[in-house]
Amino acid sequence: LLIQMDIGQKLSQQGRIKMEHMLTRLQWLVGEEKIKTLEGKKVLLFGCGGVGSFALEALVRSGIGHIVIVDGDQVTVSNINRQLIALPSTVGQRKVEVAKERALAINPNLYIEAYDMVYTGESHPTFITDIAPDFVIDAIDMVSAKLSIIETCYNRNIPCISSMGTGNKMWPDQLKITDISKTHTCPLAKVMRKELRRRGIKKQTVLFSTEQPMTPNRDDDSRSPGSCGFVPSVAGLHLAGHVIRTFLEVQ
Repeated sequence: LLIQMDIGQKLSQQGRIKMEHMLTRLQWLVGEEKIKTLEGKKVLLFGCGGVGSFALEALVRSGIGHIVIVDGDQVTVSNINRQLIALPSTVGQRKVEVAKERALAINPNLYIEAYDMVYTGESHPTFITDIAPDFVIDAIDMVSAKLSIIETCYNRNIPCISSMGTGNKMWPDQLKITDISKTHTCPLAKVMRKELRRRGIKKQTVLFSTEQPMTPNRDDDSRSPGSCGFVPSVAGLHLAGHVIRTFLEVQ
């Protein structure tokens, strides 16, 4: 028992020592002042699923100091194939709580707020402005909510990047970040282009796939898309990468 306690104490001490150097490799790329820049930023992330969970992971591991996560769902068995927070042990738990716990396990110094709710502009009209984020990542599926997020950010001059569809896709190398006006192929992007034009919004940074969607192979009547473990994850990393590069002014 004493030996086990000694080992535990040593591992704990090693963990504290390593935390001091958590961002050493990133600092080698961007310099100490840029690390301080990231520590002073607040990112609002909508969605902790297949795309959002990986975006969160990259934000935390890049040293963002303040993150706000929003999701009103719980982990299900069908999430396990693609969502970072989905494990047999987390099935049934609220996604934001699992995501928050994982984020703090990576960086205990992180300030993270978790909102277990389904966001809509009607139910939470001042939510984004009250949070006052430096950047917003939209990684949710509901079109009306996506439009509300984008419109609010547009009107408040808050930087925002929105993920288009990653379901029914198999090729992560066909994911691109561009303006909504330059999107094609993606059914969700088509709807978003039309609805944003109706709102007078002509510019919006999005991530989309140039891949033709596959037809799901199933016997039920569900309209939910099929999904793999390597397209949504890469999309999430792309979203976080865009935010980090923007903060660091990396061209």
